[in-house]
Amino acid sequence: MDANVSIGALAEPRMAGPAVNKLALLSLLFMAAGLGTGVAGFFVGHDKLYAVTREVPWGILISTYAFFAITSTGLCLLAAIGHAFGGTPIAPLGNRAVFLSIVTILAAFSVIGLELESPWRMLVYNVISPNLTSNIWWMGTLYGLAVGCMLVEFLAILTGRFGIALAIGSVGALSEVGANTNLGAVFATLAARPFWYGAQLPVYFLCAAVMSGAAAIIFFTHISYKLKGEEVDAGTMAGLVSAGKILLLTIFLLAVATVWRFVSLYTGGSELGMIASDHLLKGPLATNFWLFEVAVGMVIPMAVLVFTRMKSIAAMSAASLMVLVGGFFQRYDLVVAGHQVPVFYGWNNLPNYLGYGPSAGELMVVLGGIGLAFAGFLVGERLFGKVFRHTAHH
Repeated sequence: MDANVSIGALAEPRMAGPAVNKLALLSLLFMAAGLGTGVAGFFVGHDKLYAVTREVPWGILISTYAFFAITSTGLCLLAAIGHAFGGTPIAPLGNRAVFLSIVTILAAFSVIGLELESPWRMLVYNVISPNLTSNIWWMGTLYGLAVGCMLVEFLAILTGRFGIALAIGSVGALSEVGANTNLGAVFATLAARPFWYGAQLPVYFLCAAVMSGAAAIIFFTHISYKLKGEEVDAGTMAGLVSAGKILLLTIFLLAVATVWRFVSLYTGGSELGMIASDHLLKGPLATNFWLFEVAVGMVIPMAVLVFTRMKSIAAMSAASLMVLVGGFFQRYDLVVAGHQVPVFYGWNNLPNYLGYGPSAGELMVVLGGIGLAFAGFLVGERLFGKVFRHTAHH
């Protein structure tokens, strides 16, 4: 690719049809309505807009942030593997994975920025008063570094400077891994919350990242070709099959990790950890867990991938969408279940269960984050569609 290539030469004209434009407009409306609702919270007060309380301070906005951030990490890792080892079948998906990684981390930042009451303080004090012993400081700093690296990497890809793209992309991938595992450690190092505490969550989050990233690249690649009315070429199909194999493996590993997590909580965990587990297995979160986490997020996608042998892109895409939906509920259940048992459980006049349900304002912000992610995908396909083609890959 010519280093002086114009944006016009990279655009995909088939993504400018009426149907795509209407879909992009709808996504932008969702984004504006949702994120606008979050901005309104700075004026009316977060306590009036969101359902979180002092007792349950983390809710669906934290879990949604985790979902998008984890997905971004997975996409970044898959892109790094494809670019670093260009002969692998997954290489044709690398450029789109880089762009989607940028889009999803921006969606994550938008949601967490609207969840925080004073996000500007975080930006200022993160720089002038760093806390090197804080997992949250490392998470924010490394994700900030990662998004900067991915933006430079994608610019280098657009201008044909592939050596720079590979070097910067590798730094970005390492930053994402560090940020992702620190995100897991934010939960895993809270000894007061036995449902989270332990060494498993950072590795669990990394496995979930690869799973979500593989699902996202399969689903959005399929949607791209459907919107263009184009058949998937052989090189891209080989990449999708490789991503499908990664997806199947990580679903299985995540299922095994989930089983052993509950086994450890019930056989050697504290009473608070067992009560939180009960809330998932047979309590108020049971429908979320058994229907969305287990059935939709793991069992059905594994069955679809195994029985179709990943020969159908439509089947792989459907399985990927189910994995993404299941992953969203996995993050939500993890966050909420950890808060439902009071820290001082058993004290007089304390409830045995702290209820939480997302408010309309929180759901609107979630919708805004989803709208941003989908609008970003459509804009990227329109402006840089030819960069995502198999023949354009380095």
